[in-house]
Amino acid sequence: EQAVAVVGGIIGGILLFVLIGITAYLLWKKFCCLLSYEKLTSPVKTPNAYAIFQDQSTSEIQPKSTRSRSVPFIIPPTLHGQDWTNLTKNEHIQEDSDPYMIPQSGPRSSFHSLAGAYVVGTINPELYKFPEDKSETDFPEGNIGRLWFSIEYEQESERLLVSLIKVRKLQPPANSCSPFVKIYLLPDERSYLQSKTKHKTLNPQFDENFVFQVSSRMLLQRTLKFLVYHVDQQKKHHLLGQVNFPLRNETLTDCNKLVIWRDLEKENLEPPSEYGDIQFSLSYNDCLGRLTVVVLRARGLKIQEESHAASVYVKVSLMNHNKLIKSKKTAAVLGSPNPVYNETFSFKADQTQLDTASLSLSVLQSIKDEKTHLLGHLVVGPFMYTRGKELEHWNEMTSKPKELVKRWHALC
Repeated sequence: EQAVAVVGGIIGGILLFVLIGITAYLLWKKFCCLLSYEKLTSPVKTPNAYAIFQDQSTSEIQPKSTRSRSVPFIIPPTLHGQDWTNLTKNEHIQEDSDPYMIPQSGPRSSFHSLAGAYVVGTINPELYKFPEDKSETDFPEGNIGRLWFSIEYEQESERLLVSLIKVRKLQPPANSCSPFVKIYLLPDERSYLQSKTKHKTLNPQFDENFVFQVSSRMLLQRTLKFLVYHVDQQKKHHLLGQVNFPLRNETLTDCNKLVIWRDLEKENLEPPSEYGDIQFSLSYNDCLGRLTVVVLRARGLKIQEESHAASVYVKVSLMNHNKLIKSKKTAAVLGSPNPVYNETFSFKADQTQLDTASLSLSVLQSIKDEKTHLLGHLVVGPFMYTRGKELEHWNEMTSKPKELVKRWHALC
């Protein structure tokens, strides 16, 4: 029993000692906090709210030690009807006659220098400017016109919605111009939709809507074709330009309405060659050592079988001393002798290799469960491999670095 009493006394003593220590620590901390505050004793001598702004404007040119150490409290005018019983004579109410004070001219404080040199409450118009739309003004040399349109696809009803918006900077054969537009959904070239005719204008505004019925399965195989015509006084139609727009390069959904513009292109009036023609652009970047090929379209192809199962694609190969370096293929277009691709390929080619390198383009047709068939072929390159138009195209590319050089070529 004596041992238990001794142990209990020791434990009680320890707990009492800890409690006293905690109490002393809390009292010491509270005392230190009280010492860290300064009593605000200097009253505000400003008679009204305007003086507060004036004091703020002049505070920058005074030493820091002369600043007022009191914080004023200003009651908004909307609360003047309230019964304020605890106001002291050192607190002020903003007057009704001038609720929004504007400081007089004088030294500007940091309060006024926010957002550039604009006073608080104004808008900096530079922050809300939209980027300039250069599509209305930036027309390249030799441009024959530019067309704007929008497309949207409704999945549930399987309808392609096309809005013809406008055409700008047309180049008619005569002084006056009365344009209209025909819209095709290739490969169907027998049916089309037509806009209204706009009389005596080079910049027609159409704002017309058209609907094509096409299944989602076949949508990505189709190409929109716009033909812009001029009607003369004898009611004859003259083609001013055309735009081809493959749909496979775009993501079309119900909530995704795309507004697009394209430059008009001249129609190739020459009849197609025996095996058809292909149009592509070449460009060489001497700084990056990169050869770029843009496969645009083909026409007059001799497709072996008139079937939607027959798909046509282009194979582009970079050769060096007749040795294959790299090959790339376009997407396949179903059942059209006039496929449109608009696909870009880049090849790494050092400038020292341009005299020994060449490009081989092959147009191929494949039918399900059958062997691939070659429809046409051509080679473009330096004097070592080519002559005629193919050589001219290559030389023009090398003489105009970083420029896209576009031409038609006959397949053989």
